[in-house]
Amino acid sequence: MLIGGIEVKVLKGDITQLQVDAIVNAANNKLFMGGGVAYAIKKKGGQAIEDEAVKKGPIGIGEAVATSAGKLSAKYIIHAATMGMDFRTDEDKIRSSCSSSLKLAEELKISSIAFPALGCGVGGFPLLASAKIMSQEVLKYARENKKTSLKEVIFCLYDDEAFRVFEKGASGYIEYVMHKLQAGPFCTVDAIIETENGIILVKRSNPPFGLALPGGFVDYGESLEQAVIRETKEETNLDITELKQFHTYSDPERDPRFHTIGTVFIVKTKGVPKAGDDAAELETVRAEDVEKFTFAFDHKRILLDYLKAKRGENPF
Repeated sequence: MLIGGIEVKVLKGDITQLQVDAIVNAANNKLFMGGGVAYAIKKKGGQAIEDEAVKKGPIGIGEAVATSAGKLSAKYIIHAATMGMDFRTDEDKIRSSCSSSLKLAEELKISSIAFPALGCGVGGFPLLASAKIMSQEVLKYARENKKTSLKEVIFCLYDDEAFRVFEKGASGYIEYVMHKLQAGPFCTVDAIIETENGIILVKRSNPPFGLALPGGFVDYGESLEQAVIRETKEETNLDITELKQFHTYSDPERDPRFHTIGTVFIVKTKGVPKAGDDAAELETVRAEDVEKFTFAFDHKRILLDYLKAKRGENPF
């Protein structure tokens, strides 16, 4: 499975024998290597790995540190603290330790890393839940780090059951996100700006053509409110001073390009209107003239709904 430039694999085998740059150890926060994957790494790689790790501990639960890999073929062991000395773990601890491991791999400028099922040994965390949490963190990391040194992430499981669960849970989850969710629906925002002269609209310079409310796509990591403030500024040069959510429109046919779900805001602005971004020009249309114009998307319906609501009618 490819996520950007990172290949994600689910393998059955002994993690200590993999030819990778770094192996992740599901550690306790004091970094003693007494059982599970940690003991297997120490047994095959040598006592020096634990000695080096303990000198770097204790670390916070969810944090990670790197040591040499002793006799193993890997360059590093990344010790990710999924639990304290009470040997209890949970979603947040697993999520943080996985994220910390990926960030540390980037700091080390390595290209390949192998994970065991974090939290599922001594910690007793469910395999399927761990598979999905780790997949989510790899997806998030790949999205946020386009120029990462990492080219390969391996989930390595020792026994048949763990492999089966991770192959279905991790692979299935990533396939779902990459091939279904990324096909849409996409989130958009639009702004209704009514002044004493009429409603400010954008005359689009890109298809679909026609008049449209100022707006656009919500960027990753952005709230709806942040998006409508940004898009309004980009397209009209106006700064939003007040905003109120009006309605969300989700008809799969509302946008001829692909499925979008659009949230519309009623806003007040300040500044001098000026066309920008993909707006050929701005046009101010009086409320009573809305029916006369050709609009892109479903924006005529949105405006008619807005005008009904202003008259005290229920448009929905």
